Amino acid sequence: MAYLLAHHKVEDYNKFKPVFDGHASMRSQGGSRGGKIFRSTNDPNELFVLLEWDSLQNAQKFAQSDSTKEAMKNAGVVGMPSIYFVEEAAAVSK
Repeated sequence: MAYLLAHHKVEDYNKFKPVFDGHASMRSQGGSRGGKIFRSTNDPNELFVLLEWDSLQNAQKFAQSDSTKEAMKNAGVVGMPSIYFVEEAAAVSK
């Protein structure tokens, strides 16, 4: 399983979230299996987005797509996001 982890700031989370939600069908069609959004406790407009993908190739294709770049612009993403492609190495118990 492949994961895309993006770290970026947004102008306003309340502006970002509806645009992100509206892009769900593109993520799904591209092979996303869902994920989570995390917000920094120090700055609610600093986000970490973790998305699970059916393949690394589909995650990379999605990250580089014009549709994704346009959605990020419309969502108020500030600057260039840091994007990492990762895979699970181990489950951690309590």
